[in-house]
Amino acid sequence: MAETTKTRSITIAERPLLLSWAGVTDLGRRRETNQDAFLAEYPLFIVADGMGGHAGGEIASRSTVARLEAMVESGEVDRAAIENALELAVADIADHPETTDEGTGTTLTGVFLDVDGDVPQWVSLNIGDSRVYLLRDDRLVQVTTDHSVVQELITAGKLSPEEAEGHPYSNVITRAVGASELTPPDYLTIDVRAGDRFVICSDGLTKELTDYGIQHFLRENADPADAVDAMLAAALENGGRDNVTLVIVQVGDADESPSTTDDDAE
Repeated sequence: MAETTKTRSITIAERPLLLSWAGVTDLGRRRETNQDAFLAEYPLFIVADGMGGHAGGEIASRSTVARLEAMVESGEVDRAAIENALELAVADIADHPETTDEGTGTTLTGVFLDVDGDVPQWVSLNIGDSRVYLLRDDRLVQVTTDHSVVQELITAGKLSPEEAEGHPYSNVITRAVGASELTPPDYLTIDVRAGDRFVICSDGLTKELTDYGIQHFLRENADPADAVDAMLAAALENGGRDNVTLVIVQVGDADESPSTTDDDAE
């Protein structure tokens, strides 16, 4: 079950808005350990999907989330602070006594609200093949681009999206946060609009739900916690072949708050 929906009041261009969000991580039906982790604390919302033998994936994802959580608690959340936190996470992963697998690492994807400029903006960040989706004007789009062998083949025109689903290299990613030199995330800025809904997820969700399925459960569930629970239940029912982690963040007018809230408003 997802945590209770949390909220935060913000003001954009003198318009009061309400952010609301919820997240969940689940072992799934076939894995023995959960190597996913997430952080959903204003203004940063991220998912990390670890990989590596023994406890490697769990070490990588949790080390990364811990460093980012400390950054949020410090009160400074921007690109430079994120990359500094990730550099520290890479060192933590490399120094951990149980990091023995050269393939140890983690994806990292999500959004943060950048309030440093004249007009606050969302900034998406991505390393690996976890994803950020945005539902805007009843249209779902994938914001991030996967860092994967299959995506490179699609971009080169050598593979269709349909062929990619069953490709033997579908799980091979080309970038990760791990025990090696850090490659900075890809960033994309997005304006803040009332009605927008973000889905941040590991591939444990997208292996089991199509984009249409994700959009369906967003339409059917106005409250983030309800939508998170519905998507998780569907992913498990469809097989739950991997750990499943997702965070939903949405922007509403201040007088349209979700029915169940843990208000942390300013």
